[in-house]
Amino acid sequence: MNVLSIQSHVAYGHVGNASATFAMQRLGVEVWPVHTVQFSNHTGYGDWTGRVFDGPFVDELLDGITARGVLPSCNGVLSGYMGSADVGSAILAAVDRVRAANPQARYCCDPVIGDVGRGVFVRPGIPELMRDQAVPRADVVTPNHFELDYLSGIESRTRSALADALAAVHALGPSTILATSVHLEDTPPDAIDLVVSQDGATWRVRTPKLDVSVNGAGDMIAALFSVQLARTGSPQEALAHAASATYGVLKATADAGSREILLVAAQDQLVTPDRVFAAEPLT
Repeated sequence: MNVLSIQSHVAYGHVGNASATFAMQRLGVEVWPVHTVQFSNHTGYGDWTGRVFDGPFVDELLDGITARGVLPSCNGVLSGYMGSADVGSAILAAVDRVRAANPQARYCCDPVIGDVGRGVFVRPGIPELMRDQAVPRADVVTPNHFELDYLSGIESRTRSALADALAAVHALGPSTILATSVHLEDTPPDAIDLVVSQDGATWRVRTPKLDVSVNGAGDMIAALFSVQLARTGSPQEALAHAASATYGVLKATADAGSREILLVAAQDQLVTPDRVFAAEPLT
């Protein structure tokens, strides 16, 4: 399997491509990473160095990849943090180029917009581009709870409202939705839910909430889920594996008290998680 992964990158730590690329490679996937930004570290530290790339830079890299004649063998595109609106447009142009070469290729969009407690943290224009252009073009989207509510325009705190929010995002275009960090009124305070919706059915995995605050987990789970969904065709299996693997890596990170995800040290969790959580129908 070959995946074109277009998202942010950091030299130190594991967010964006620095998280997703290794996770997919550990599952045996050939990854073609294209970076939308190159920073020294995650911006959550408060200071960093580096720069945001522009759309023509992404186009240029795609020109080079296209020249190798390999786009027909690209099985999918994964995108995350876009950095700027013109980079977003370049990502969508890349999706079109891949699909023209391989109509079976699937696009998984992690619509990075914001988070609960932080609100919108991307540049102006990005939320609208995600909602109006990227999500409608995607086969799979992986919003967190805040982003699901933003995209749907619905505040989902009950199962009924969650169903409405998922239906609203499906109506935008994507056939599969993985909602991460979901916390409803009936979610225990010591737990967190992950929910998948496809073909009119919804499944949930509930995992213990860990005492850990790190960045890059969303990038990792989007990568794991999209790969497993492509391989198995089963949203339930993909959800169970992605949730279990992510929990295993984060558990190791929490146990070590690390500020950064211990992606390399806990890499076996990506393939054979110590603790496996089953997906159950959500009614």
